[in-house]
Amino acid sequence: MMKTILVVEDDKNQLLLYKQELESEGYNVITARNGVEGIKVVNDYLPDIIVMDIIMPKMDGLEAMGKILSKHRKIPIIINTAFSCYKVSFLSWSADAYIRKSSDLQELKNKIKELLENK
Repeated sequence: MMKTILVVEDDKNQLLLYKQELESEGYNVITARNGVEGIKVVNDYLPDIIVMDIIMPKMDGLEAMGKILSKHRKIPIIINTAFSCYKVSFLSWSADAYIRKSSDLQELKNKIKELLENK
């Protein structure tokens, strides 16, 4: 059965890149442009895994992650951000993985595969 990934990312070019790359890996990809949209999508579609940016308008990824995990504790969440400084923030510790954004998506793809296999 095809696994569904929710990608929450405010940069439309990165969102498109992630969608294309992950769909080519055989995943169903749904997207949201900020934390508020992300929470709504989780409640509507219950994805298998979430890839979450941190710095976004309306609601940042850490706040959205907290709200999602309060209702859906079993959904793995990967924080995917350009900023390494958030890795030491206790708010990010509830994520299953923390990956720095890169033009090479191999680390992200490997972590998604690993978390879905262990789910």
